[in-house]
Amino acid sequence: MLIPKPIGGAIRGSLRAITNRYVPLQVQLVVTRRCNLSCGYCNEYDDFSPPTPYEALRQYVEHLADLGTVVLTFTGGEPLLNPRLDDVCAYAVSKGIVVTSITNGYPVNKTWIKRLNDARLTLLQVSVDNLEPNELSQKSWSRLKGKLELLRDHADFSVNVNAVLGACSADETRTLVKEVRKMGFYQTVGLMHDGMGKIISGLVGDDALPAFHNEITRMSRKSVFHYFGEGWEARMLTEGTAPWKCRAGARYLYVDEDGIVSTCSQRRGKPGIPLLEYDHERLVYEWHLPKGCDQRCTIGCVRRASSIDEWRAQDGEPWDNIPRSGRPDGGRPQDNEADPERMLISISVGED
Repeated sequence: MLIPKPIGGAIRGSLRAITNRYVPLQVQLVVTRRCNLSCGYCNEYDDFSPPTPYEALRQYVEHLADLGTVVLTFTGGEPLLNPRLDDVCAYAVSKGIVVTSITNGYPVNKTWIKRLNDARLTLLQVSVDNLEPNELSQKSWSRLKGKLELLRDHADFSVNVNAVLGACSADETRTLVKEVRKMGFYQTVGLMHDGMGKIISGLVGDDALPAFHNEITRMSRKSVFHYFGEGWEARMLTEGTAPWKCRAGARYLYVDEDGIVSTCSQRRGKPGIPLLEYDHERLVYEWHLPKGCDQRCTIGCVRRASSIDEWRAQDGEPWDNIPRSGRPDGGRPQDNEADPERMLISISVGED
């Protein structure tokens, strides 16, 4: 059973989020850009950056607590390459924030599991893309099964395994989902997207895929929290669009290793504001702002965080309709706009 820690903080945070639409439900915080792997689909890593300093992370956590953040997810790169990940986790929990983390699984060992147990981590998400390594990904069941067994046997926190439709054959995905279920872990199944967060064209229009996605979703073990923001996938696979109201920049924030806030991992640099300058006024602005990239978006964590407000109107001026000179980011170039080569295929990560 998925029990958030601290439970009191989770209850208070949930009540804040229900009664105040401008409270961040989830923040993803990059604790290092460096990764020990080099997956062909990924545009969110390098092989040289140092870990974000602990004192900087404490400042970010302090400010996120002041904004009322409910859930904080550590991401990267590979978060377990930051040697003080457990320290910042414990600090965030002490502030009443529910903490989760993402990992590729390779650095997991008994020592890290104990440290994260002691830090009161609520959930660790492990990305498993296929059964055997291929040119796209080394995050494979054959390489990670032993790591997952360690987590099953020693972790006090919950574990979610994220699979991706489009990362391998349908038969492989079905086998992967069955194996994960046998281990008793939660599971999410995302849709592969490009470097702007939009569904790749190869997944759209295949009549068999919506039914297959429904099949593996039903096979997956879920907590009550996993059901938020689901149900759009069949329409996306059929039509290539699934309209919704994206509240990124308000209900969801992506904070990079330099403390800069973006709407999501695939729209880095927009709005490009330092977290320590991010305030309630900005949350209000972004909550009302249509992002213009939402129709084909498959970023599951943003959809999940936004789903609580789907019934409410979104009446701001769409971002892409605002001239650069009039944008609140001062018209700075956006990462993905400035460098077309960064528009690599990437995979949605669960709480991604």
